[in-house]
Amino acid sequence: MYLITGASGGLAKTAAEMLLESVPADQVVLTTRSPGKLQSFADRGAHVRYADFAVPDSLEAAFAGAERMLLVSTAQVGSRIGFHRNAIEGARRTGVEYLAYTSIVGAGIDANDAIVCTEHRATEAMLRESGLRWNVLRDSQYAEAVAYFIAPGAVARREMVGAWGEGTVGFVAREDCAAAAVGALLGRGEDNRAYEVTGPEELTYRQVCTMIAEISGVGIEYAPISDDEQYAIFDAIGVPREYQEDMSSSPIPWNSDDMVSFSRAIRVGNMSSLSDAVQTLGRRSPRSMRAVLEEAASTWPPAGAALQPAPADRVEEAAR
Repeated sequence: MYLITGASGGLAKTAAEMLLESVPADQVVLTTRSPGKLQSFADRGAHVRYADFAVPDSLEAAFAGAERMLLVSTAQVGSRIGFHRNAIEGARRTGVEYLAYTSIVGAGIDANDAIVCTEHRATEAMLRESGLRWNVLRDSQYAEAVAYFIAPGAVARREMVGAWGEGTVGFVAREDCAAAAVGALLGRGEDNRAYEVTGPEELTYRQVCTMIAEISGVGIEYAPISDDEQYAIFDAIGVPREYQEDMSSSPIPWNSDDMVSFSRAIRVGNMSSLSDAVQTLGRRSPRSMRAVLEEAASTWPPAGAALQPAPADRVEEAAR
């Protein structure tokens, strides 16, 4: 049987839909902390089970009978490593033979000190030492994170401000990441290998800014800033610098150390990558950044409009 963790989340739910196009529903196990959110999958014959990585005792029953597993990384900076350790150990104990893990581009560079990359790098090391057959899927930055979170502010303010400099990113559509992950789960990859999962081209944020301006018809200035200036912006709106277990008082669900270190990694070239993994594993052509931006454009505000907080589901879907 095939198992996907965190299946009520955006990437995992998309992967579940794709997996059901290839295998019978009774061969699919979907785990989540909120089984009620997956009733439609249960109605189609998939096995929906409760699992919480923070509760290791819940994992044996959740993973029982699964042979091939997709571990979709959690979004909780600061607790991610421990949760992933519990999931990998639970998989090993219950007889899972193969595990694919969604990591991030840049995790394979030891000098890359972006917090998100150091946490994924630690999980990759645990997976290599687990005794399981494995694949690591190092996803590039989601194109949707730009299209639905950064672009609206750039259009409204006529300015795109950030500490990304002129570093390049192989922005990738989330559904393409899901397709690659399902391909690995189905055995299309080479065991015990990391795959970098990217879109069809590498772009700087300056180039993306130009695209947003062209699509919106609004003149937008690209404004590179330093790490210290980025911290000051986050400080001013009440974003904590370090990870906190309760981020409910923050206007953004990520701490600024995480976000600034990620921007710096882009700026210095540690997030640059281009690959054919979407084609190889997902058997599809990856969507372009422009295509994702054009799809999102109807949600952008007019220039000068007041920005509204992003919906909670969109925030969750964009989390790395």
